[in-house]
Amino acid sequence: MNSMTNSTPSGQDTPPLVMGILNVTPDSFSDGGRYSETAVAVQHALAMIDEGADLIDIGGESTRPGAQPVPAAEQERRVIPVILRLRECVPRSTAISIDTTSARVAEAALDAGADWINDTSAGRDDPDMLALAADRDVPIVLMHRQGMPDAMQQNPLYADVVAEVRDFLVQRIEAALATGITQEKILTDPGIGFGKTLEHNLALMAGLGELVRLGPPVLLGASRKRFLSTICREPDLAALMPATCATTTIGVLAGVKVFRVHDVAGNRQAADVAWSIQAARG
Repeated sequence: MNSMTNSTPSGQDTPPLVMGILNVTPDSFSDGGRYSETAVAVQHALAMIDEGADLIDIGGESTRPGAQPVPAAEQERRVIPVILRLRECVPRSTAISIDTTSARVAEAALDAGADWINDTSAGRDDPDMLALAADRDVPIVLMHRQGMPDAMQQNPLYADVVAEVRDFLVQRIEAALATGITQEKILTDPGIGFGKTLEHNLALMAGLGELVRLGPPVLLGASRKRFLSTICREPDLAALMPATCATTTIGVLAGVKVFRVHDVAGNRQAADVAWSIQAARG
């Protein structure tokens, strides 16, 4: 396991990190309602840490296709007790990330002990988000998303999805730098499944190396996504751990540095084996 708090992984000689997903929501696409009670959520987070998670990503608002916005106050009610309790239980070397597009929620989470901001809107939904990350000097994940969650899967269109996602991320990196966020605090995420068809997701997986070459560490969130269900003809999303491990392996070989997953143990193994093979190439 990698020791870290407010740092981001950098350089090709840095082993990949595994980020465990903790949805304290009633309606997330794969595990909605399972961890909505604080004690159960904390127990699951601790289990993921035991399985090898370097970070825990806590979200109080589902961003699945068709999801409706959740007020900031309700997000805070869901996530803050979990963050406070986890900070009592785990060392600072285990980072906590807040998954939100609301600067108010992110600020409350940072005050409670969170270390990272994971913003699926890349700072577009809330104009105060980038300034908050700059002021608090914390890592922020800037993700590509076409459209809003409630309608993003209704006929998403691209002329060249890899080029368009790359150009968008370049623009958001520039916006973050202009706001005062330092280069080493920026991560990018191609937004697998966020306003993309099966073909778009496959093209992005195949083009991960091009996004890695932008510079900031890339986070990949392909865990249990619908395109894997389609490929594997497996309607039970919870059964897609082997498929997710395949994306993790491909990601490591492409240079991806953070993997956001539901099933930590299997993906930790996949990441470690792929990294060891990659390192053996010199």
